[in-house]
Amino acid sequence: MPSVSSLAEAAAVLQAASAERGKVRIGSDLDAGGMRAVLEHEAGDLTCTVEAGIRLSALAAALAPLGQRLSLDPPGDPTIGACLADNLSGPLRHRFGAPRDLVLGVTLVLADGTIVNAGGKVVKNVAGYDLGKLVCGSRGRLAFIGRVSLRLHPAPIAAATVVVETTDAASIVAALLGSQLVPSAVDILHPGRVAVLFEGGAAAVAAQVESTKALVGGAEVDASIWDASREQQAVSLGRSWFAPGELGAFLATRAAALVRPAAGIAYLPTPTDVATPTPVLSLEERVRERFDPLEVLS
Repeated sequence: MPSVSSLAEAAAVLQAASAERGKVRIGSDLDAGGMRAVLEHEAGDLTCTVEAGIRLSALAAALAPLGQRLSLDPPGDPTIGACLADNLSGPLRHRFGAPRDLVLGVTLVLADGTIVNAGGKVVKNVAGYDLGKLVCGSRGRLAFIGRVSLRLHPAPIAAATVVVETTDAASIVAALLGSQLVPSAVDILHPGRVAVLFEGGAAAVAAQVESTKALVGGAEVDASIWDASREQQAVSLGRSWFAPGELGAFLATRAAALVRPAAGIAYLPTPTDVATPTPVLSLEERVRERFDPLEVLS
């Protein structure tokens, strides 16, 4: 099936599959490659609505002239739809959250071809079911994501990175998180390094850099370490989760990892076998049955 260029085309594909009891894999059989428009940009509200096939780089270019950005920086240059479906995030997750924290509303095409809208276009909105958050991480098993309304942030005037070389990353992170510093990102490139990103006004960034050095040491470096962090994330073969208070114990069990301590997630160079709890699997299956009783979405 070709990439679709409209909600109507996506609906037709799924209607036909549903009628024929066929199977559709979103991403390979059906994708939003032809849906790449910025539909609305309400700069005063710091929101935008885009089609799901637009890539992060294209959206960044569209927002930049008005000094705004989507604070989402996963590896590569995925589409907005992929960011939601696969719950993709990068170093900025520390301060700005994952896709579910930035999505305000969605337009979906359900497995039977029905087009539905949920959420809204502004930050303060309680209308309807929160399907936008529900489809984050759904990997195309619940619906085709057609349009997304997103929360934006002002683009920072200045940015600076401090790297601390250490054999005790947990203590460094505890000191940072227990301070009044407000980093945009804190990554542990285990073993040996903690990277801290500050963004904002030039004076405020400079002050936080100096405060960080006084608190935990380290040196200011260029931004290339964040490229290295995303690359390590991209080539990882496994993921693991931990309670933030158990960071030290977790690091002691790993020879290497890219760790986002505030999120409690680690990207590992080797595959992991972390079993999903049975109650979670049961809930996921019940939700999937409600959205796709004929199992069209494979």
